Amino acid sequence: MSAAGSVGNVTPQRMRFEAPLALRSGASIAGYELVYETYGELDSVRSNAVLVCHALNASHHVAGMYDDDPRSAGWWDNMVGPGKPVDTNRFFVIGVNNLGSCFGSTGPMSVNPATGEPYGPDFPVVTVEDWVHAQARLADALGIERFAAVMGGSLGGMQALAWTTLYPARVAHCVAIATAPKLSTQNIAFNEVARRAIITDPDFHGGRFYSHGVVPARGLQVARMIGHITYLSDDAMAEKFGRALRRTSPEELAAHIAAGGDEVSGAAARSDYRFTFDVEFEIESYLRYQGEKFSRYFDANTYLLITRALDYFDPALAHGGDLAAALAPATADFLVASFTTDWRFAPERSHEIVQALLANRSRVTYAEVDAPHGHDAFLLDDPQYMAVVAAYYDRIQAACSTPTERGA
Repeated sequence: MSAAGSVGNVTPQRMRFEAPLALRSGASIAGYELVYETYGELDSVRSNAVLVCHALNASHHVAGMYDDDPRSAGWWDNMVGPGKPVDTNRFFVIGVNNLGSCFGSTGPMSVNPATGEPYGPDFPVVTVEDWVHAQARLADALGIERFAAVMGGSLGGMQALAWTTLYPARVAHCVAIATAPKLSTQNIAFNEVARRAIITDPDFHGGRFYSHGVVPARGLQVARMIGHITYLSDDAMAEKFGRALRRTSPEELAAHIAAGGDEVSGAAARSDYRFTFDVEFEIESYLRYQGEKFSRYFDANTYLLITRALDYFDPALAHGGDLAAALAPATADFLVASFTTDWRFAPERSHEIVQALLANRSRVTYAEVDAPHGHDAFLLDDPQYMAVVAAYYDRIQAACSTPTERGA
């Protein structure tokens, strides 16, 4: 389905909110901005709006591209667009960059009006619930009283769940993919190791590295490498990289192949198996590449902020651990989807959500997709997964269309 049309060139929009937004921490923030993008057209009765909530290192740029550059395609461009599962010929889709991010919305890199300097570590703690309240203000400004659907994967799925309890009358459908009702202890541990890598980087300077003209790149690289390992399944890594040793030069490999050898043995043949701290295996090379790329575009303070928001999300906490009680206010219909090889947000965590919804007699569709890609599967083109989402959005479209729009 990803071969269908793109929404084409898109332009980010920006909206400023002067009124203070009260945060769960007890702090508040005023004069903040949210960056967002929209795709498709809002129908005459404003019934076809879909909000897409982003995960940790994503943004408002969900679909389309900038300046006709295919390399700038949105992070869920295979999901959102004409003829795609979330069909922009039928739906008006909104992607919002969350508060605290580093992709345009007010965050740690923004100027603190109280000091005239970047917020840095002084940016207030934000939670999933705070993001939802900010998104609701944007929806108000756009004249959208009720969403046909709120959807997201991973951390975005947590936001979608929060929408159904904080604003139950404003959500017709919730699409929660590869997510969990709270992080496991193991997940919190991974986040803490990643944060420590950043905080202990000598270039971090207590979060005030902007004024030093440096970036804690080494810490960010390690944090991303840790995260990336958890996003992939063991099988996916084995299939993609195996134990292949890194090819040191294209010329060496070409000479080996010209002599009748193959790529894998060519990679192995170049090693004398000396103990070294340099890159030896292809998986090492891949992880270092991902880490270095990440450190060039992501803000360290934002990473700390967003991983803490992940850790804090636990709607059942205020209900003595009773998830059904936490989800009781929800009136939406639900699609919950998980992936068999996702060990970071395992299917068992989705089962918890489904069981709580069934206990509340909510209408819920559950799909457990047999895919080899691990947590990253929610971003990829698995045919079964795409077909499930497309079929569910057919149902949403039928429910939100007026008789005239259905051709009656």
